[in-house]
Amino acid sequence: MNIKHAQYMLTVLQEGSITGAAKKLYISQPSLSQMIKLVESNLGTQIFNRTTDPITLTYAGQKYIEAAKQILTINNNLQKEIDEINHEDHGKIRLGIPVQRAIQVLPYVLPRFKAKYPHVVVNVQEEGSATTEAAVLEGSIDLACLTTYPKHEDLNYILVENEELVLLTSKNTDLAKRIPAGTPIDITEAKNEHFICIKQGHSVRTTQDRLFVAKDIQPEIVLETGSIEVGKRTTIAMDAVMICPLNYIYMSPELVPHCVTYPIVGIEHNRNCYICHRKDLYLTKYMKDFIEILTDREHPLLHYDLLGH
Repeated sequence: MNIKHAQYMLTVLQEGSITGAAKKLYISQPSLSQMIKLVESNLGTQIFNRTTDPITLTYAGQKYIEAAKQILTINNNLQKEIDEINHEDHGKIRLGIPVQRAIQVLPYVLPRFKAKYPHVVVNVQEEGSATTEAAVLEGSIDLACLTTYPKHEDLNYILVENEELVLLTSKNTDLAKRIPAGTPIDITEAKNEHFICIKQGHSVRTTQDRLFVAKDIQPEIVLETGSIEVGKRTTIAMDAVMICPLNYIYMSPELVPHCVTYPIVGIEHNRNCYICHRKDLYLTKYMKDFIEILTDREHPLLHYDLLGH
């Protein structure tokens, strides 16, 4: 199997169309279409169903993509091993991390890591936790630092720190006037409040949507945002409610006098901060040290300021 062909075919599947893949690969659509026909001709069967939107795989295509992923992983690991033999202190880490988590992690980790490995490039991809976890599964990033729970057999999860989801609200809501702060509550207690939500693709939103379905409620959502920072501040300003990680609230101590928080009962899985990677990924020495810097701490990341103190 040609490595370049395998990469191109995976890109077509990820983008959902030949046109989208050609743009991402910076090649012409006719050239990409010709390459696909060549691969299919060599195999003696079609790989893609071109009549669907987005494009889908035939049964033979599923087998081809499974093999392509394995071959690309082997090739990527081989390259890392050779690079490490030739240049132990040179290389690249593709790190996936949500923006809000990056505010905590990068100011702490990068100064320490770059002091030890000044010639290792850290490429950061900032997406929500769910999107980031999918990216590390498909191999488009090496390491992912995110809030999740161990659920994929193909990934190795290393605990960074524990995290608790709470319901955040201002002191002016009916909920806050009715129930004492800190009381564990069922999410149905807030069904008549206005909700501010994180957009889909973030693990907080996944947990929230599951709770809504499980409790059969459809509260009014007044704002969807991709930023927990925007969400928590707007929640207080609008006298709304929001499902939010407790440590992110403590990151803004000026908000604490104006808010109330409630532990939420009935969350199916405990979400914590992990750094994870594919089990079949070859970890270079600098990758192992990056993980060690992040996990070998006496205090939560929340306690470090931008100078790393």
